[in-house]
Amino acid sequence: PPAHSHNDWIGPPDKHSNLRPVIFYVSPEESPLERRLREARQEAQACDQRFWARHNRAFRQEKEEFIYSRLKAKGLKMRDETGQKATLNAEEMADFYKDFLSKNFRKHMQYNRDWYKRNFTITYLMGQVALARALRWLRWKKKNVGN
Repeated sequence: PPAHSHNDWIGPPDKHSNLRPVIFYVSPEESPLERRLREARQEAQACDQRFWARHNRAFRQEKEEFIYSRLKAKGLKMRDETGQKATLNAEEMADFYKDFLSKNFRKHMQYNRDWYKRNFTITYLMGQVALARALRWLRWKKKNVGN
């Protein structure tokens, strides 16, 4: 982002996680509470990036292995005579998706629990920051009205 920007910047989707990374704006007057909030948001983003990059890599690898094994069982190759990549029908792929989700159920449950904890913390910190800013604004307003 440009040096004069005062906003968070959202980038294009990451090729591994498919999540859009955020470059967080750091105010020169950032309070310790605001820093805690920004760092919590950065850590949440990093956790999400790591989880989904690993998950998507495993998904793609297992999907390729599944397709290969099914095609091999049918006596087919990965590419047909025209060079096109061979595919399976929707019912066969549904078997893969069901198995993959079942096999990764615990990982998803743990991720969801952690996600809720992180986001509850972020929401709590956002409330504290909003209250601190409102009080700061009221003090400034009171001070300037008296002048």
